[in-house]
Amino acid sequence: MDLLDDSIVPEHAREIKQDAREFAEEYIEPAAEEYYESGEYPWEILEAGMEAGLVAQDISEEYGGRGLTLEQILAIAEEFYRADAGIALTLQLASFGCEIMQHYGSEEQKEKWLRPVAENEQISGLAVSEPQTGSDMAGMETTAEKTDDGYVLNGEKYWVGNAVEADWITVYAKTGDSDDRYSNYSMFIVPTDTPGYEAEHIPEKMGMRASKQGHIVFDDCEIPEENLIGTEGGGFYMLADFFNHGRIIVGGHGIGLAAAAIEETWDFVHGRTAFGRNVSEFQSVQHILADMRMEFESARAMNWRAASKVANNDDAGFWAAVAKTKSTEMAVDVAERGMQLHGGRSVLNEFKISRVYRDVRIPVIYEGANEIQRNLIYSQGSL
Repeated sequence: MDLLDDSIVPEHAREIKQDAREFAEEYIEPAAEEYYESGEYPWEILEAGMEAGLVAQDISEEYGGRGLTLEQILAIAEEFYRADAGIALTLQLASFGCEIMQHYGSEEQKEKWLRPVAENEQISGLAVSEPQTGSDMAGMETTAEKTDDGYVLNGEKYWVGNAVEADWITVYAKTGDSDDRYSNYSMFIVPTDTPGYEAEHIPEKMGMRASKQGHIVFDDCEIPEENLIGTEGGGFYMLADFFNHGRIIVGGHGIGLAAAAIEETWDFVHGRTAFGRNVSEFQSVQHILADMRMEFESARAMNWRAASKVANNDDAGFWAAVAKTKSTEMAVDVAERGMQLHGGRSVLNEFKISRVYRDVRIPVIYEGANEIQRNLIYSQGSL
């Protein structure tokens, strides 16, 4: 059973999808259980992904990347996440935040900061959420105070991928205090070796254990004025555009995880007997598998349609929210049904379904919790 066929995938994304599949089969799947158990950062697999040209290659050719499109990155996400979500997230976070700089940064910034990531000499990260604030992007409290020499950052960031591992981080910080709360934020480049930047890994997660997130404390962290991305006060609007693309990819996270759950469950029930019959012969089991398949195909079709809409900036906010919500919630549903059909074995770590079940709980939260996505769907989807 192969649910991630390429019939729905645009022609230009099929070759990179096949490359991602072969890489996942060779490097990610064999190591998935080991990295889940250890919770270690998969440096060796990341480096292999870099050598294969599958990491940080959404950066344009002008700055050393391959200029992969949104649909090509989605195709990679499906394949990687079917193999293992934790390792996949590490690979896709290696250039996190670079898209913002590519769209809004100066030529000098792009040459200095994007090129080393595209050429796989550095990795980046993006710091938005805080210990007490997640989805409310206009409620963040980390500040960047203007000085004669640049900006001084104070505050905390949480859930930051590569907070410890990255060479530099794109940081979302408050620079104003006007009545228009959406114009009070800006984006900054912060090298992680800057004095006043301190980061540590957050406590261990229940899922996606091979991806490491961190807690950053900024204590009079001073950066030069040229590290401001775009214009002061434009940070919120930069993020809104960035998240439209990101939510399509997170939809792909859900699709890949759901494919893993369904394929694993299909193989399990067709290889097990109970009451003198193959488990797959029971009509109730067949109906559950049929429902899982219908929900999967519906979500995947919607996700790929949304990818095309967002790539063409056609009602992008609505379609990004729809894809992210539908695909990640479908993944939760099919993983739970897969657990049920596995019976008692579902709780054993040696079975992939148990890891998938824990992993699927995470994408419904990151890149904007799905409750927030429903607000966007309603407000932006008016007829």
